[in-house]
Amino acid sequence: MDPTHRAPVEVRAGVITVSSTRTTATDSSGELIRERFETAGHRVTYTTIVPDTLLAIRRAAIEALGSANCIVLSGGTGLTHDDCTIEAIAPLYEKTIDGFGEVFRTKSLEEIGTAAMLSRASAGLVDGAAVFCIPGSTGAARLALDGLILPEIGHILTHANR
Repeated sequence: MDPTHRAPVEVRAGVITVSSTRTTATDSSGELIRERFETAGHRVTYTTIVPDTLLAIRRAAIEALGSANCIVLSGGTGLTHDDCTIEAIAPLYEKTIDGFGEVFRTKSLEEIGTAAMLSRASAGLVDGAAVFCIPGSTGAARLALDGLILPEIGHILTHANR
């Protein structure tokens, strides 16, 4: 690969847990995401838990963009009546990263079977930042961070900021 595709990039992470029931004490997915970023040598600059409402989710994402260039929203990507993370975030995307959702579901298929089709995981670019919407389980967080986001975030941010 052409070395200009990956420039040294400082990754500043924002972690947003979307849940009407989780608290700081019970947010195992958010904790795992923060831990993975920090273990990889990245700084977590924003973290919050917001309820499953369009306005709260969108506000948190916009606030996170003030300090983070990689934002992971965990939760609210399913099919229930209150799952609205995708509806809140997708309108902000300037470009979508369609392959993220495709590869996430393919890898999920290997782990959880055909229930993977229920995931609406997505990603896109917003103002030079990479924004990822993933399911709220710790398994999904582990898969997304270890298998997709951390290996490619430098590559993504290099392209996003050319």
